[in-house]
Amino acid sequence: MAANNSSGANIGFENELWRATDALRSNMDAAEYKHVVLGLIFLKYISDAFMGKSTALQAESPIRNGREKN
Repeated sequence: MAANNSSGANIGFENELWRATDALRSNMDAAEYKHVVLGLIFLKYISDAFMGKSTALQAESPIRNGREKN
């Protein structure tokens, strides 16, 4: 079962998410399931890195909102 996290907000859907994760994993061995989880963590990392770089490039771009800076 999921641990109770007193440092964050309790939204109330944590137990439902935990049950859904167990249902998706079903009878898959933890050694196999780790590849799924590690893939998702990697995708999250790449997504965050892309958004950070995109934001930085947009901030230094001379054309913003369809107008050139003068």
